[in-house]
Amino acid sequence: MAMLQKRLGHDGPLASAMGLGCMGMSDFYGSADETESVATIRRALDRGISFLDTADMYGPHTNEELVGRAIAGRRDEVFLATKFGVVRSADPRARRIDSTPAYARTACEASLRRLGVDHLDLYYLHRRNPDVPIEDTVGAMGELVAEGKMRCIGLSEVSADTLRRACAAAPVTALQSEYSLWTRGLEREILPAARELGVALVAYAPLGRGLLTGALTSVDTMAADDVRRGQPRFQGENLSANLELVRRIRALSANIGCTPAQLALAWLLAQPDTVIPLPGMRRRPHLDENSGALKVRLSAEQMKSISQAVPEAVGDRAPDLSRLEK
Repeated sequence: MAMLQKRLGHDGPLASAMGLGCMGMSDFYGSADETESVATIRRALDRGISFLDTADMYGPHTNEELVGRAIAGRRDEVFLATKFGVVRSADPRARRIDSTPAYARTACEASLRRLGVDHLDLYYLHRRNPDVPIEDTVGAMGELVAEGKMRCIGLSEVSADTLRRACAAAPVTALQSEYSLWTRGLEREILPAARELGVALVAYAPLGRGLLTGALTSVDTMAADDVRRGQPRFQGENLSANLELVRRIRALSANIGCTPAQLALAWLLAQPDTVIPLPGMRRRPHLDENSGALKVRLSAEQMKSISQAVPEAVGDRAPDLSRLEK
């Protein structure tokens, strides 16, 4: 079966309709298996899932290096995206945001070296420092496009107002934000703005950081350093309430004839806008299951019933630096 593709933006490039989020292969979700990670990336390419997503802060740096090794000799098969703006240090808890034009250039050139490529297909501002005008940042990114170091400009976790200002200053192709069956806050302002501006939405955490798969029932099964242990939706009464939502998803998926994960991804794939789900997949069995969502076709009535049955999750979404953008 030929891989379904979607166009990013009004006249942007084509990319596979589902992406592969590589973050967990190197960071945040406990120990990783590099051999399995590389095999997963290569199987994704074999299946036509060519939209690979990484960032310089994952590791930090080691995830880009891993992706670079995995795609060596196959660059022409890949739609490659990475990000800059979140700067980490030796202290794993420390973060700072640098979205200055000078850092955009420095970070881009460093990412190209780590990935072993001469250009990026999509380069995101990972998080924005509100003290730096967004016009200055995307202006610098536009210069990198003109120089051939990147093809398309992306933003991540910005407000509708910032997205509008950015698009007025330079062509923005994609916005990456958290979006899933139970994280739908951006439907109020951000998704309508992206639709109006012709910006594709790349939906990270489309499986609710694993909960929507139905496989997670307790933080006790997670590694000690798994970041989800401290996230609100995985805590106490919040987790109990959210597992009830998962039970609803399990029942709906059984009626449709797919897995809960496939249902959650198919719901995003069926959105009328250009929405590209970006599940994090560290192992080939997860890739095999999730890619099955591409064969699930949901009717308008099914979309409506699913949306009504699964409200937003209980508890704040994972703490992250997007709060700077509010």
